[in-house]
Amino acid sequence: MTDAAIPPAPVSTATDDALGALLTLPKPEIADAVIAAALAEHWGLSGGMQPLAGERDLNFCLTTAQGAKYLVKLTHPAESLGMTEFQTGALVHVAERDPELPVPRVIRPVDGALWVALPEGRLRVLSWLEGQPMSAGARSDAQARQSGVVLARLTRALADYSHPAADHVLLWDIRQTPRLVPLLPSITDEALRAGAGAFVARFSAEITPRLAALPWQICHSDLNPHNLLVDPAAPDRITGLIDFGDMVYTPRICDLGVAAAYQIDPARPLERLSAFVAGYASVLPLTAPELDLLFDMITARMITTLSITSWRAARYPENAPYILRNAPAARAGLEAFRAIGADAAARAFHLAAKGA
Repeated sequence: MTDAAIPPAPVSTATDDALGALLTLPKPEIADAVIAAALAEHWGLSGGMQPLAGERDLNFCLTTAQGAKYLVKLTHPAESLGMTEFQTGALVHVAERDPELPVPRVIRPVDGALWVALPEGRLRVLSWLEGQPMSAGARSDAQARQSGVVLARLTRALADYSHPAADHVLLWDIRQTPRLVPLLPSITDEALRAGAGAFVARFSAEITPRLAALPWQICHSDLNPHNLLVDPAAPDRITGLIDFGDMVYTPRICDLGVAAAYQIDPARPLERLSAFVAGYASVLPLTAPELDLLFDMITARMITTLSITSWRAARYPENAPYILRNAPAARAGLEAFRAIGADAAARAFHLAAKGA
């Protein structure tokens, strides 16, 4: 099946670059003093800046003398103007559609724009969301259910959002699983590499043709435990959904599969995943064909994670700890999934979506 058979986005600007400059170029470099000067001139903000981890952009936590915190982001210079508009506009749109959803709010500079263009990239300031990453604390079925609820609310808020840059090719988008072939040799474990290759081949032949008939929209596409914040005192309460850098126009089930891949408890994978699916379906009903494919979409995310992170960690060893942060969970999830099987998982997902 070719891309021509896939439902069109509102406007298409797809590229044939499988990896993309944002995955193949190092992070931008800029003196902190340059950013500090821009913050003072355009936002009237000053304070201490603490560097934060990031795959492509430069991120900082700015703390003012009064104790207020802001997220400061400098986009990678390879990111197009359209992509910056796309991601920033989504934050504005979601805030309008679901004001209670805990996503970052855009803090506009004094001229009312959405960012300030610097030679090194576009500088944005966003509200700071309190909480700790879900990955840093205890996990539970109740937390998984709430994760499903907030993802469905976000998906619902984005349902009527459109932008010309939405239909770009992003290798993290799991509908692009067939494009992983050049990266598979980077997986050093021979058995894992062979299994990944077999899955990618089956995805191309059997799964890609089924995606065209499913619901499509702009999705967050990266709701992993590092992008979900929780209350440390009450870890079942979600306090933030962050990092819209992997947004893309894709089948809705791809977004769900990505998030679900990080909700697997290897000791009891179906129970935790069922709680997540039940939470999602309580806000947004899922179709039977979507539920039938969810097992494969979760597997696709884990294969994607292992393929891309193995390739990028070898290329950028100085950033390897950050790049590989989700790889152990992906390996554990794949092992747990082998013991379940697609049929048993589909039955559990259908029951969960019905509230059973």
